[in-house]
Amino acid sequence: MTGHPEDVINKNEKISLKPSTLLTPVPVVLISCQGNPDGAQPKPNLITVAWAGTINSEPPMVSISVRKSRYSHAQIMETREFVVNLVDQNLLQATDFCGVKSGQSIDKFAACQLTPIVAEKMQIAPAVAESPLTLSCHVTQVIELPSHDLFLAEIIAVQVRPNLFDRENRLRLDRAKLVAYAHGDYYSLGQQLGFFGYSIARPEVLQKRMNRTISKTTKKNPHRR
Repeated sequence: MTGHPEDVINKNEKISLKPSTLLTPVPVVLISCQGNPDGAQPKPNLITVAWAGTINSEPPMVSISVRKSRYSHAQIMETREFVVNLVDQNLLQATDFCGVKSGQSIDKFAACQLTPIVAEKMQIAPAVAESPLTLSCHVTQVIELPSHDLFLAEIIAVQVRPNLFDRENRLRLDRAKLVAYAHGDYYSLGQQLGFFGYSIARPEVLQKRMNRTISKTTKKNPHRR
């Protein structure tokens, strides 16, 4: 291939790169943890993780990857607990800060003016009060990898901000203003493009589900249906 990549006429053509962690976008989450009160790392701590994901449904499970050198790694190994705090736009700056600073030398909760609160069903690990949704997790297995350790954990409790439920008591995460991470940059989640199964949904189901995303516009323009 010659010329600049943007000049390629065949849009299906690919450029080869060396193997790298380019699965993207991914959720950016704030992990809260704490060591045992009588241990070497007893204070509440925060770590930013972009390598997190769902791995099982029954029971519900997630995984996170943490470098062995991180201060939070020893805390999670010690207590086998952590809390996944989803990140909205208001929490993003603090989340970025927690990704570049070590809990060994700074109290991240205090530095970011965040509030540690009791997480449901956790013995030690706190949750972040400012997060719109938190997942209390108990580690079931640790898989040692060359650069990171992979923590597999069962979600044993979920706590959600009340304003994320609509009048029909449906969880509306589209209201949470969550953010995603892609190749070193943060992005806000934008317009809904579909839902699971929308490609084969009946027209009336498609209209009902997709109309939720234009409800605000409909209020401004009552003739829109």
